[in-house]
Amino acid sequence: MTSRNWPNLETGSRQDRKPSRLRDHAARSVARVIAAGTETYDRMRHLPRLIPMTCDQIADDTMETRRAILARLARALRAERSRGRAGHWTYDLNRHIGLRQAFEAERRRLGPGEAPPKTHPPPKGGG
Repeated sequence: MTSRNWPNLETGSRQDRKPSRLRDHAARSVARVIAAGTETYDRMRHLPRLIPMTCDQIADDTMETRRAILARLARALRAERSRGRAGHWTYDLNRHIGLRQAFEAERRRLGPGEAPPKTHPPPKGGG
C-alpha cells in the first residue's frame, strides 16, 4: 500500500526535503534581519531595553566599558537561547534578535586585536 504522503526511505521524497529548505530560508531571513539591525544600531536607544545599564555607563566609550557591555550581552544571549531551547513561555524571539543585533554591533566597535567574549560555553569533554 503506497501513498504519496509516505516518504520514500531510499531516495527521500519531496516532503523530506521541504523542512530543510524551509529551515535554510528561515536562517537566511533571520541573518538578514540581524545584519540590518546591526547597521542601524544606536547604543543609547537600543541598549537600555536589552540589559540594565545607566545612561552614564552607556555613554562611556572606553574599551573597558565596551568589554563589559559585550560580556553582559553575551550573558543575556545565553539566557535567552536557553529559554528558547527549553520552550519556556518567557522566551521572546524579538528580544533574542535584538540581543544578537546589539552584540554584533558592539563587537564591531572593538579594536581589531580585541577578542569578544564567547556567547556560549565550550563543549563538554574538550576544547
